[in-house]
Amino acid sequence: MTTPSSGGIPRGGSPLTEEDAEDLLRCICFKTGPPRTVGAELEWLVHELRDPRLPVPPGRLAAAIDTVRALPLVAALTFEPGGQLELSSPPAASLMECLDSLAADLRAVREALAPLGLGLSGYGVDPWLAPRARVLHEPRYDAMERALGRNGPSGRAMMCESASVQVCLDAGLDDDGPLGYRRRWRLAHLLGAVLVAAFANSPVHGGRRTGWRSTRQALWTDLDPTRALAPPPDGEPRAEWAAHVLDTPVMCVRTPQGPWAVPEGLSFREWLRTGAPRRADADDLRYHLTTLFPPVRPRGHLELRMIDAQPGTDGWMVPIAVTTALFEDPAAAEAAYRAVLPLAPLAGDGPAPRNPLWRTAARDGLTDPLLHATALTVFEAALEALPRTGATPAVVGAVAAFHGRYVVPGGCPADELLEVAS
Repeated sequence: MTTPSSGGIPRGGSPLTEEDAEDLLRCICFKTGPPRTVGAELEWLVHELRDPRLPVPPGRLAAAIDTVRALPLVAALTFEPGGQLELSSPPAASLMECLDSLAADLRAVREALAPLGLGLSGYGVDPWLAPRARVLHEPRYDAMERALGRNGPSGRAMMCESASVQVCLDAGLDDDGPLGYRRRWRLAHLLGAVLVAAFANSPVHGGRRTGWRSTRQALWTDLDPTRALAPPPDGEPRAEWAAHVLDTPVMCVRTPQGPWAVPEGLSFREWLRTGAPRRADADDLRYHLTTLFPPVRPRGHLELRMIDAQPGTDGWMVPIAVTTALFEDPAAAEAAYRAVLPLAPLAGDGPAPRNPLWRTAARDGLTDPLLHATALTVFEAALEALPRTGATPAVVGAVAAFHGRYVVPGGCPADELLEVAS
């Protein structure tokens, strides 16, 4: 869901103090009010229609990018470093407005790619091609590859070989009820593990089984010591997030010319205190926020980032519909919150996605008995709530079909991909 200036941090201006930065983060990362809008970001692997196991030559991929960029789309169109296509919806007033808008854009994209012999694949990571070459060579991605490469190959794989469905929802009310932002923040970090497990769709990477149902989530877990982590789970969200942002190392310091600096171990807080290599301003803070990749990222709204890309033409609709129903309908939100609370002891004190709950979800999916029981409850709550959110019978039917095909027997899309790969 596109937002101006990362939740309202002003661009440029005079150098920031540490106190200024903390105040800005507390004020703008959780914008409270009645939940009214929903958005989504869909990432896709671009593949050869005749054989998705074949790499797309750089020239054909460049031509495809130019073709798609010329389309009059409603969603914002971007491409990831490995050539993955991403559509980011504007905030929509309802679930169906969001789904219908994205579906129309996807039809246009597929129709434009088909004459070029190309299509879109919904997998959490590329099952066949790994490593994928980086096709975007921009200062941001050059710096990102250098910074993340210090911790091993997971950063490059995340950049070039992964795809997801991200759901964007309003932060919520400034109260302690089912739609309050504190409750929604807590719900997101417990329910998020259930979403990882139910929608896991990346058990094969580069032609080999990995031992994870969501290899994409495993990559995020290994990405960086702090950059992909949530803040401590039980504190006040605004304060914990502000501290987390300031204490996370800076990925890069942008420069007008030449490659961007990639300092090692320099937190944003230290940058503010020392003023080196130059003084940081509000635009630097805004940019720093875009280099943090926790499973739930507050950007004024909440950006839920833990769901693998889904198979099929319309499989992406199901996680958006389920997640929206469980957050936006008060009765479903209360049912979901009560259902996920027993997961808290398994999560422990560690932050997602490195705690035992999230690792179990990524590795075992719904074969874990506790995650399976929780998924049954929350999907039933979502199915009851979806008609109240205005979902069409077709969308309710798609969720019901997913529920029957995967959730009831304790499976996920990854299990079917494993059968094909065997």
